[in-house]
Amino acid sequence: MDNLPLLLPPFLIFILSLFVSLSLSLSLSDGYLTGSFSDPGQGSPTGSLCSQLIEPNGYSCSEHTVQTEDGYLLALQRVSSRSGDLRVQQSHPVLLQHGLFMAGDAWFLDSTEQSLGFILADHGFDVWVGNVRGTRWSHGHVSLSETEKEFWEWSWQELALYDLAGMLHYINSVTSSKIFIVGHSQGTIMSLAALTQPDIVEIVEAAALLSPISYLEHVSAPLVLRMVAVHLDQMVLALGIHQLNFRSDVLVNLVESLCDGNVDCTDFLTSITGQNCCFNKTRMDFYLEYEPHPSSVKNLRHLFQMIRQGTFSQYDYGILKNILMYGRLRPPAFDLNDIPKSLPLWMSYGGNDALADIMDVQRTLDELQSKPELLYLENYGHIDFLLSIKANRDVYDHMIEFFRSLEKSSSS
Repeated sequence: MDNLPLLLPPFLIFILSLFVSLSLSLSLSDGYLTGSFSDPGQGSPTGSLCSQLIEPNGYSCSEHTVQTEDGYLLALQRVSSRSGDLRVQQSHPVLLQHGLFMAGDAWFLDSTEQSLGFILADHGFDVWVGNVRGTRWSHGHVSLSETEKEFWEWSWQELALYDLAGMLHYINSVTSSKIFIVGHSQGTIMSLAALTQPDIVEIVEAAALLSPISYLEHVSAPLVLRMVAVHLDQMVLALGIHQLNFRSDVLVNLVESLCDGNVDCTDFLTSITGQNCCFNKTRMDFYLEYEPHPSSVKNLRHLFQMIRQGTFSQYDYGILKNILMYGRLRPPAFDLNDIPKSLPLWMSYGGNDALADIMDVQRTLDELQSKPELLYLENYGHIDFLLSIKANRDVYDHMIEFFRSLEKSSSS
């Protein structure tokens, strides 16, 4: 620490010192392992997603486990309507893919009339609910412990090419049917990256993307920009932290310090997502019983690379390791032009979304071969597409109409 004043600005030194002291305090007094902060479990639901949120509402639900090519054990739930049979579904399978710091519970946090997971099941779709590695519903790894650095050595690149790919292939093997994908936020990053791969495209019927992201160059969320500016990702990696768990006191205090005197975090959600018009703030305490879920520091670093570099590429290890990993100085891009023109796409985005900015969405549209069906909502923010009390009418009815039109055309 003695040489830090020569290398880092004063604010960063203060944050780093605070973080070190908090890390040491927690590791000594609360049993935290150095370099990996496990979920303390306070306020975290126990049991399965089926038993916690889905079956109590009268829906049939079964738990499945998918092993990825790199050994992670993912939880996957299958849901049907209250009057349905899990073995016999009227419509296509639909995979719901959640966003960053979320898991499959995100699709079931409001009433049965407002939550997309329940709505799709009631419309007769064969609903499958994805949970990526590291989330509390998933089941770890065949050989790695969550306390090991190697367990957290992944970003959205692996989530797309291993987790999403593995779940899609599993669903296809069970149902013998092509699949509709629904993604939100990071779930759309994963979807767009995965759909550049021919083996994945051939088992996907269509994709519906909420707050679609492939580029993050024009992010305007003030707290996110602050984190990027102070190199939060590099800071925590330098301290040997690999799991991002915002249920730990360490990261809660760190974020508070970033807000203090620098960013107005009075409305914390707005500071990281933009102004949301329509979600039920009175249910925030209930939402926080389930969110946030852990992710990896490497994943955050990859997202920050997208913001800094304006790219939609594989993880940037730096010149030397890029040569070792990719055989080139810079990481390969995910080329949106590789997504076939014949694959139907539907996208919905909002004028108040500080993460999926309109200019970045337009860049995505410009690089696609196809012309997706679009739904633009001027007053919607990033979270509204998931938790708006009006999303069933504003968004989901249009999405279901898109899916139904494809089913009609395929059966005629």
